[in-house]
Amino acid sequence: MRDEPSRPLTVIYQSLREQIDRGLLPRGSKLPSERQMCEVFSTTRITLREALGQLEDQGVIYREERRGWFVSPQRLVYNPLVRSHFHAMVAEQGRVPATEVLGVGLIPASVDICERLELPALSRVYQIRRARRVDGRLVLYVEHYLNPSYFPGIDEFDLTRSLTDLYASRYGIRYGRVRFEMVPTILPAEAAAPLRVSVGSPALQIIRINRDQSGRLIDCDVEYWRHDALQVNVEVPE
Repeated sequence: MRDEPSRPLTVIYQSLREQIDRGLLPRGSKLPSERQMCEVFSTTRITLREALGQLEDQGVIYREERRGWFVSPQRLVYNPLVRSHFHAMVAEQGRVPATEVLGVGLIPASVDICERLELPALSRVYQIRRARRVDGRLVLYVEHYLNPSYFPGIDEFDLTRSLTDLYASRYGIRYGRVRFEMVPTILPAEAAAPLRVSVGSPALQIIRINRDQSGRLIDCDVEYWRHDALQVNVEVPE
């Protein structure tokens, strides 16, 4: 019989889930330390972490390395059919966006980027690496790859701002047709470290290949979203 061994796990899971659902543990709040929760539930850390892991898999809670466990805030709603950018999308939902630039420079384009941007072998591209927050929480790591022919000197500008706005104001370039690729995945090391989570944590990868108003391939974005941070909603008009 498996009922008796699983009971402590079930009690911990149901208790935490109920208190979160009822608002006693509000969205964004920090959970007590694992040591404190083990004392409350008179359980082992192994059993506690199994219950916490189930809640994390469901997007109810999340963990940040060296900071502990938190109740997940409300997910952002993302509609790929709507022309917008990160800062505008977040602000429109009553949340506070922020962007940190992790690195920028001209690098040799990988095979994948050459193919996506239809560049010849041994081309160079601008790579812009950024981490993005919602209400102070790290939710997105993104790598932007830009064809330098269209964006000379872009590394001299403030890249914490929207690239969409920067393209328009400085280069007269607006986004035209876009291709999306979305796949569930796990976080590689280069994305996990800026997001302060473990390598291999679940994530949603979104790749956007962008053309401008003249149909030219101008850039490619490779995004890694925390799996509990985003909800994709699409309404197709008649």
